[in-house]
Amino acid sequence: MIRNVVFDMGNVLIRFDPVHFVERAGIENKEDRQALLDAVFHSPEWPLMDRGDLDEPDLYEIARRRLPERLHAAAHELIFSWERPMEPIPGMADLARDCKAAGMKVYLLSNASRRQTEYWPDIPGSECFDGAVISALLRLVKPDAAIYRALLERYRLNAEETVFIDDMPVNVAGAIEAGMRGIVFDGDVAALRRAVLAGA
Repeated sequence: MIRNVVFDMGNVLIRFDPVHFVERAGIENKEDRQALLDAVFHSPEWPLMDRGDLDEPDLYEIARRRLPERLHAAAHELIFSWERPMEPIPGMADLARDCKAAGMKVYLLSNASRRQTEYWPDIPGSECFDGAVISALLRLVKPDAAIYRALLERYRLNAEETVFIDDMPVNVAGAIEAGMRGIVFDGDVAALRRAVLAGA
């Protein structure tokens, strides 16, 4: 029986698509778009924010040194507000709310920087979550086994009664290794809904 549902955030609750974000910022030149991707999202420093080793101001200073001045404002926008405007994954907030209404506990487990706590309340459905584990705050990242154990221990969850939903198979494999059930989300909300609510 599923008593606890754990959601990833990027590409599960909200869209996370660096190429889309750069295009949305109005960068038309192909070389400039690639330069911004390389200096921001694809940089070696971006994962360090998820680990809690760097914050956005640190990344911005590094990116500025790699980019021509005409791209500094765009880099700032991408680093400090990539989530605006928020683009929720259709149907996922309703699923989280329906899990809650069915008597399940609902949690978030996300690789994200410390700034995640600022925009989390703006994500539809976040109001129904019972707790969250954010990688940067623990200095652990998925699929490290320790982050799944931290979630289970913090909220005193029975792993066998917990299902973890992520768009990345490697992260789901980590949850399964920790004793949880796991579902790789491929964008089919209807199928995910059936799989989760059938186990309630």
